[in-house]
Amino acid sequence: MRKTKAAGPRLYRTRSPGSRYPGTKRRGELAELAFLHRASKLGLKVSKPYGDSDLYDFIVDTGRRLLKVQVKSTGHVASPGVYSVNAGRHLCGGVVPYKRSQVDFMVVHIVPEDGWYILPMRVVGWRVSLRLPSSEHAKAGAYGKYREAWGLLEGQRAGEGRAKA
Repeated sequence: MRKTKAAGPRLYRTRSPGSRYPGTKRRGELAELAFLHRASKLGLKVSKPYGDSDLYDFIVDTGRRLLKVQVKSTGHVASPGVYSVNAGRHLCGGVVPYKRSQVDFMVVHIVPEDGWYILPMRVVGWRVSLRLPSSEHAKAGAYGKYREAWGLLEGQRAGEGRAKA
């Protein structure tokens, strides 16, 4: 395995034979299971499309509409108090952003903290990478109000969110 310079500890490393670190596909599957568990625990109605060909991972039924949710996860510390997450999708050897017509929400699991960001796609915009504050710095920056904002998946506004489960 090649050594890389990192600004902070890396929980996920490039997978090598016999490695105890899961590859990106497995990490995605684990993030999806974590999302399903948390959302179900909160009483959200969640469905998983068959297969993995869709541009979204889950459908959340609010009772008024069906929301398409893409789940991401990270454990990569970009700088002290900041996690970096890949917010794009791979296409033809490159990375492209999700469009608002393809996904309604991007839900990001901060693995070391077991924290969640519930980000409307209008906030993510055309970005393929995001820098999200840790729990200590969650009130700072443009994304702080979306930390644990599970109520957004029920039609509430940011800041009105429900209690954490």
